[in-house]
Amino acid sequence: MNFQDVIKQADALLLEARFLGQIDSETEYHNALAMMEILIDDYDNHRVLIEILAKSIEEWEENAEEFASFNAQIKGQDSDVAVLKVLMDQYQLKAADLVNEIGSKSLVSMILNGTRNLTTKHIKALSKRFHLNPAIFFGTLAD
Repeated sequence: MNFQDVIKQADALLLEARFLGQIDSETEYHNALAMMEILIDDYDNHRVLIEILAKSIEEWEENAEEFASFNAQIKGQDSDVAVLKVLMDQYQLKAADLVNEIGSKSLVSMILNGTRNLTTKHIKALSKRFHLNPAIFFGTLAD
């Protein structure tokens, strides 16, 4: 392996798409998201690049001013409710859209406002619907 060639290729790549290593602006953030959309279509062949890009996106979203109030709100919630709210936002769902997984619209609303908790049955149903590891609802995937 010729390390000089590898370094040269990496430098050329980062010159073209600096955001792969670190996102420094909202424009780079949007470029990173656009690139991620393309890469995900062929996840198996782009897994390593997706993982690198995902770390840059995650770091930006954790530290960028535009996400500060959202991040503060999420930190103040139980992880299961935070995950549910993110899923609802991403999929543009309303409480009525989750009646098959959780129950009545009013129960979904009570869970979202913190007066009721998700049960194991709810988490299993949500995990199945969204093809997620149930551990994500407990905030244990990164542990």
